[in-house]
Amino acid sequence: MGKALLVLADGSVFEGESFGYEGESIGEVVFNTSMTGYQEILTDPSYKGQIVTMTYTQIGNYGINPEDIESYSGPKVEGFIVKEHFDFYSNWRATMSLSQYLKENRIVGIEGIDTRSLTRHLRTYGVQMGIISTLDLNPSSLLEKVRSHPGISTIDLVEEVTCKDIYTWREGCWTGHLFSEKNKNKNKDDMVLIEHPSNKTSSRRRRVVVYDFGVKFNILRNLYNAGFDITVVPAKTPADKVLEMEPDGILLSNGPGDPQTVTYGIEIAKRLIGKKPIFGICLGHQILGLAMGGRTYKLKFGHHGGNHPVKDLKTGRVEITSQNHNYCVDIQSLGGKVRLTHKNLFDGSEEGMEHVELPVFSVQHHPEAGPGPNDSSHLFKRFFELVDKID
Repeated sequence: MGKALLVLADGSVFEGESFGYEGESIGEVVFNTSMTGYQEILTDPSYKGQIVTMTYTQIGNYGINPEDIESYSGPKVEGFIVKEHFDFYSNWRATMSLSQYLKENRIVGIEGIDTRSLTRHLRTYGVQMGIISTLDLNPSSLLEKVRSHPGISTIDLVEEVTCKDIYTWREGCWTGHLFSEKNKNKNKDDMVLIEHPSNKTSSRRRRVVVYDFGVKFNILRNLYNAGFDITVVPAKTPADKVLEMEPDGILLSNGPGDPQTVTYGIEIAKRLIGKKPIFGICLGHQILGLAMGGRTYKLKFGHHGGNHPVKDLKTGRVEITSQNHNYCVDIQSLGGKVRLTHKNLFDGSEEGMEHVELPVFSVQHHPEAGPGPNDSSHLFKRFFELVDKID
């Protein structure tokens, strides 16, 4: 390990040690409050363009395994910041260490910095562009580089993470059992990870088309369990082509960046609203809001973690949710076309909406978890029931 520097656009400098790939990377620096799930976070396409800081102090304890990924082709983050990383992992499923995984996927990491101080700085002054380097250790030079970057709000990041071709998905959520019924002595040689889809899926199937703005695999798994046969299409697939597929419903997925840069997604959503039942998640929620004439705005430091309380205003139930977004929909700007359905109890921000007349609803948080709690997974069943009653 050698020396590494993190320099923020406001001139703040954090010195640490490198782990992972030796190099240099620029991105928007955010923090994530999840205590576990770093592998799912690394491979979440919504983090494209961002450098992620983990607030939990020890990262890498359980290594990396080939199952707990949320997208194809490796990590999507621009860089990774931790207080302390572990190369000596302990997990019978693991096949490599976190640092090896980052090296193989050319992701620059920095450890040994005061992540609590960095997090407090971002909470106080807001998320901002930053640069991690193991090559250039001159703070002035790095500051010039990061300030010359146009910022990720000017870039269509969806183009970089969406699938290239249409594909089908036929895999449900994994079961939670780690041992077979015949092997209960729990010796390492007898451990069996149940790597088949859960059998608890609906016997009645419906067809859904998923617009891939950066979809997470766990969204697809939950849709399958809810009763859907799934076709995933690239983000720029024309609405007419999707309607020709005669789906029963359409899901607009999560994804990275500023929703206003995804102009084609907004136009596609305009053409689909009123034609088929629609469910939007995260970026898909924001795209729906813009398509219906509303506005979006950027949060000061965003919501990233697996411990955010959200109140369902229809039931009064409070759910602990997984979150990963920097932008919100201003529900009031939609002029009565929708009603507010969910509210974040940390800061009061608006987390969900449903159309007052049409079969369209969306949430800002992540009901699929991966990582995080699954309190909100019932929303996939709600979508199936909405689709199922429309013949």
